[in-house]
Amino acid sequence: MRSPTLLIAAGALLAATGLAHAEGELNIFNWGDYTSPELIKKFEEKYDVKVTVTDYDSNTTALTKVSAGGHGFDIVVPSANYVPIFVGEGLLLEARPDQMENFKNVSKRWRDVPWDPGRHYTVPWQWGTTGVAVNKTAYSGNVNTSAIFMDPPEELVGKVNVIPEMSDVMAMAVWYAGGGVCTQDKTVLKKVRDLLVAAKPKWMSMDYGMSDKLSNNDVLASVNWSGSTFRARLNNPDVVYGYPQEGYPVWMDSVAILKDAKNVDNAKLFMNFIMEPENAAMISAFARYANGIDGSQEFMPENMRTAPEVNVPEEFAAAGQFLPTCPPAVQKMYTAIWTEVMK
Repeated sequence: MRSPTLLIAAGALLAATGLAHAEGELNIFNWGDYTSPELIKKFEEKYDVKVTVTDYDSNTTALTKVSAGGHGFDIVVPSANYVPIFVGEGLLLEARPDQMENFKNVSKRWRDVPWDPGRHYTVPWQWGTTGVAVNKTAYSGNVNTSAIFMDPPEELVGKVNVIPEMSDVMAMAVWYAGGGVCTQDKTVLKKVRDLLVAAKPKWMSMDYGMSDKLSNNDVLASVNWSGSTFRARLNNPDVVYGYPQEGYPVWMDSVAILKDAKNVDNAKLFMNFIMEPENAAMISAFARYANGIDGSQEFMPENMRTAPEVNVPEEFAAAGQFLPTCPPAVQKMYTAIWTEVMK
């Protein structure tokens, strides 16, 4: 019988050199239509691990599901402003990705971030912006404004979708109403509530996954993410992406291992795997967002280097803001407004 101590030491050595061979399962809980099948296949073949990907449509959905327990997931991919909430509720494993072999590839900008100082819990997945997508055959006016959904022009009434992501939509609504991030000003919040309630009857839907619907002209305008809009434009050149001048969110989604994960070793292998430049580029080539990994650019599709959805026009750069994690009191007020809008 081989010594367990020697086996553990050998396994650690293989992992450190990137030659580890794993087996078993890995269960990933990620945003819908956001995970490259090609990437998953490559990981499965390299490590003999069966990967299952389950989709969610918002940070709130993911947090609620994970908090309830009994979910069976190993990995989750929260946005920056939700990472401190997951950590604060004791839901994430301190996996120390900053000590992994491929962490050296993480761009300097994304190594020490406010939502995960020193990257003790998470590694970059994708980053982008939230703006508005508009079909220019339906509307030829200014697309760089949240008025597209907050006060839809006549041409778009009944043709606008709003993604069901509270933090993004509420931030855009607050900025449109003249407020600041995480405002507790009740006058501003009443205005936000009144504007959203008045606007909702002019919307077509509050749905997730707009790439195909925008491509097929099923939806003619939407609050939408940059990469999703990019994908729609590749299939339908009439789709344009607007950066609301009143303010728009800049975000990063990051991979984290759940505290109650059953397949921790495989989850750590996956973390290290996606920090390899060629693998990070596979994620971007599928989802059409930037990834935060140095060296990935040379593996990217050529059209990503000039895409207006990836490269923010200089005139709108200052309007973009990273969303912080709002205090619980603010979250409670935002949630009350959002619940009323979602009715």
